[in-house]
Amino acid sequence: MSKSPKTSIVIVDDHLLFAESLEKLLHSFPGFNVLYHALNGVDLQEKLKSEDQLPEIILLDINMPVMGGHETAAWLTENHPNIKVLALSMEDEEEVILKMLCNGAKGYLLKDIHPEQLKEALHEVMDKGYYHSEKVAVALLHSLHNDNRDETPVFKENELIFMKLACSEKTYKEIADQMNLSPKTIDGYRQELFNRLQIKNRVGLVLYALKNGISIL
Repeated sequence: MSKSPKTSIVIVDDHLLFAESLEKLLHSFPGFNVLYHALNGVDLQEKLKSEDQLPEIILLDINMPVMGGHETAAWLTENHPNIKVLALSMEDEEEVILKMLCNGAKGYLLKDIHPEQLKEALHEVMDKGYYHSEKVAVALLHSLHNDNRDETPVFKENELIFMKLACSEKTYKEIADQMNLSPKTIDGYRQELFNRLQIKNRVGLVLYALKNGISIL
């Protein structure tokens, strides 16, 4: 009886000691195999061209020289959309998480997580296509899995435009200027959406859009 093929992983991180330790940990997980690791986005691009096998998952650091995680995630989304990107970083600020999700990352993990959580994330991103930790998405997950919600929200055109812009790095004032609306009107859109979707911040809005097929790119 032949064994099932292992899920292939590539690590992108400029800290060699961390990358090598992570590789050993991943090889201890049944069903996973690390193909190689790259130092940054440019190094990854070169290796993806030269290697015969494309990985199924890329564990991607944020702060790297030459080409960092945000640019690399955006490039992967455009050029290799079938590769699932999981951000793995020490950064836990909302803006950083938001930008990675907007650039196509399927999940966001902190480097100090327990190995079992990392294993869970790898399995979920393969099974479901995404993994969102409690730290990032607890408010949204509660609202999405609320059994009492029977109706899918219907959004007005301006609400969809606002949602897309809110999933970018633009400030609310910049969004108001682009939509030719007053900051007060934009605050109204924001509060209405947050209340209706039972979310608390822009990260929750990004996750809601991603899970419900709303285009934010």
